[in-house]
Amino acid sequence: MTDYVAPLADLAFVLEHIVDYREIAALPSFEHADLDTVLAVLDECGRFMSEVVAPTNRPGDLEGSQWQPNHSVVTPTGFKQAYQRYVDAGWPSVPFPPAYGGGGFPWVVGVAIQEMLTSANMAFSLCPLLTQGAIDAILHYGDEAQQETYLRQMVSGAWTGTMNLTEPQAGSDVGALTSRAVRQDDGSFRISGQKIFITYGEHDMTEQIVHLVLARTPGAPVGTKGISCFIVPKFLVNDDGSLGPRNAVSCLALEHKLGIHGSPTCVLAYEDAVGYLIGEENMGLRIMFVMMNNARLSVGLEGLAVAERAYQQALQYALDRRQGKAVGASGVDSPIVDHADVRRMLMTQKAYIEALRCLILLNASHIDRSNRHPDETVRVRSNELVGLLTPICKSFGTDLGVELTSLALQIHGGVGFVEATGAAQHYRDVRIAPIYEGTNGIQAADLVARKLPIRSGESVREFLATMRLVGSELEGAGAEYRSIRANLDTQLDGLDEATDWLLAHGPTDPNAALAGSSPYLRMFGLCLGGWLLARSAVAAAATGDADLAQDKLVTARFYAEQLLPQAAGLRHATVAGAGDLFALPTHRLHP
Repeated sequence: MTDYVAPLADLAFVLEHIVDYREIAALPSFEHADLDTVLAVLDECGRFMSEVVAPTNRPGDLEGSQWQPNHSVVTPTGFKQAYQRYVDAGWPSVPFPPAYGGGGFPWVVGVAIQEMLTSANMAFSLCPLLTQGAIDAILHYGDEAQQETYLRQMVSGAWTGTMNLTEPQAGSDVGALTSRAVRQDDGSFRISGQKIFITYGEHDMTEQIVHLVLARTPGAPVGTKGISCFIVPKFLVNDDGSLGPRNAVSCLALEHKLGIHGSPTCVLAYEDAVGYLIGEENMGLRIMFVMMNNARLSVGLEGLAVAERAYQQALQYALDRRQGKAVGASGVDSPIVDHADVRRMLMTQKAYIEALRCLILLNASHIDRSNRHPDETVRVRSNELVGLLTPICKSFGTDLGVELTSLALQIHGGVGFVEATGAAQHYRDVRIAPIYEGTNGIQAADLVARKLPIRSGESVREFLATMRLVGSELEGAGAEYRSIRANLDTQLDGLDEATDWLLAHGPTDPNAALAGSSPYLRMFGLCLGGWLLARSAVAAAATGDADLAQDKLVTARFYAEQLLPQAAGLRHATVAGAGDLFALPTHRLHP
């Protein structure tokens, strides 16, 4: 497995030229986080992730986390030490409020840091990712005492957090959960039940774990309306902030998984554990969605981050491996990077990765605008865009993560299928990403059923109109940019038609709209990638850097001519309706 090198130049380009970071830095309370400062921070972060975290990736896969008979969990060699250095360096706190010891940087900076962390070691990165979500939930809904008790330690990374939704009988159907919470005379609750698939539900990297647990109080309404959310710490916290007795939560087992072996995926049992209601009773799902929406962008980022790591390894292998004689080459054999089909696979990875980086950082920048912009109209509009872009980032990003790590493995040929190279690990690790934090099918349904109808469709139509504005810039840039515009215009026409069809049919035939939701999301993602790479090409041409301008032009043109046209076929699948999906009786699906 090759060393990881942080893509600092491209991160800097996207921040400056695509998400308009200088505008973000001018928002209230971000004055200390100017672009030069942020680039210096990212440079240091890239070094840290490459030197400290990345070396733990392979041992994490080979060893995995290990469950012990005393219900504790030991993480792989190097995890505990790397995590302590991660905390000591202050990386967990960068995007959180200074009131709780955070660095007060924009969320888009935190996401850039998170990309490098996840590329370095996806299994390791899941612990900070879940902690971020728990912090967000307590920031939004915790009372003052809860915030004072937990946030400073969680923001620093000294304590970690989890999200406890899933039960053996309740997966995506959260409303089916049965864990119970009984109020006590002192206002606390006693939590009982079993939770599965709990990432870092038990580990040895910190002494305290703060679980956020969904459960039902007696007499609560059935379904999702009767769910409440509770803080259930691994150790009770004394009045002076020190840790008290162990709470009644234990790890019964670890799941044995296809990938992310270093990340302990726990079965947790709560047996009259002490818990504290966060927010009000029966609003647990709303609180959990704060965590999940945060996590969904981060999971989309996992597709980007692992694809980047796999691409770096595949590129190095293609440079080193010599086989066959390339067209026009001299000598007996050539590095395989000189063969056309290998170059096609590498360019496909490069183009999609750069498009995803633009998309994910754009989404994150709108999170900052929705939270901090002084103009309410801008805040509201950015919040709409976050809602629209998040399911696309999660689904498109993770689908591509699987496809691109598969391409990276393919470039290795037969040795890629051999575990010793490490190429297979990337493929195995990222395969979970289209599944957890809401499957990609759920993301597509959310996009079509909830996000498109906002303001009777005007929200998405306004956004699609802004995507067309790059056309005039491409036209003025010169003849070599024109095919980018022509292909983008053609596919945006198809996206407009598909959007109108879904908006028209969704209210009267929701099954037809849902049948086309996944093809539509993919179509939208492809068009977003074409639009953002077109913007990148235009922006690079204006920098005066000839090499950068050429790189971005070629990448955008390759995407527009060879990847973007896939969207045309997806339009037909989007509007096909549900007829043939259900035409055969279930018992006849088997041949």
